[in-house]
Amino acid sequence: MTSTHLGIFLATIGAILLGTAVLHTLAKLGAAGRRASDALCRAPLLDLAITYFLILPGVVGAIVAGWLGLASAIAGQVLALQLWVWAHELAHPKARKGPRIVKSLNKVIGRWRNHLALWVTALAVPLFWIVRLVEIVVYPPLTVLVGVPKYRTADWVNLSRHKFEGLVGHDLIWCLYCDWMTGVWSLGSEMLRNIESFWCPIRFHSEKKCQNCRIDFPDVDGTSQTPGWVPANGTMAEVAALIEKQYGRKQENSWFAHPTRLTVEGEDIPSSEPAN
Repeated sequence: MTSTHLGIFLATIGAILLGTAVLHTLAKLGAAGRRASDALCRAPLLDLAITYFLILPGVVGAIVAGWLGLASAIAGQVLALQLWVWAHELAHPKARKGPRIVKSLNKVIGRWRNHLALWVTALAVPLFWIVRLVEIVVYPPLTVLVGVPKYRTADWVNLSRHKFEGLVGHDLIWCLYCDWMTGVWSLGSEMLRNIESFWCPIRFHSEKKCQNCRIDFPDVDGTSQTPGWVPANGTMAEVAALIEKQYGRKQENSWFAHPTRLTVEGEDIPSSEPAN
């Protein structure tokens, strides 16, 4: 390892630990600090925090020293994470010694398999970050161009599992990862429901694919109160008629069974179709 790579490695560790120290300190700075801490736990500030901790070190490392710089930054991130885990668990001995997710799963599948599998899931971090970037950059213009619904993303992309009693160290950091990941993915799925029903309301020729997709795309089948997509053996006249029936009535162009509980610009709105 050259001095450049060592510098990237150490700088990454320092930046990550400094960032975590700031986050831990904020919550102890009275009401203003707690408000700032809460704001960092939901989009859009959460997007900046995620980029700082998970994406920026690798980008800087790659710019400075190419692939080896990227590897050095990732190594620094991994060590910084492990140092924080150890410190956090030492600071919470009662929770560390009590019932824990990591202990239970180590018993179920074995320690090395559990830990290795968790690090394998970390490879998906860039994917989820890109999905979030698409939600920020690609979807908003569609709300203007074709009238698909706007969403208050903070209701989806946020963190709250750190408030669960007894989550410390190893368990806490991986649960926060899942917390962020599921919010990003769920929001992306909701956006895709609007896009699919708006542009391509045609059932797949593969019935097995229809069955597999109906959970994320309920309009595949529709409900007793809302129409489904046109059958694969239907006609383009049916597709055109369905589109004209469902859209263009001075309403937001949401998926057919869009539930009333969703928020648009922060306010509850009635669905254009009866709720399920």
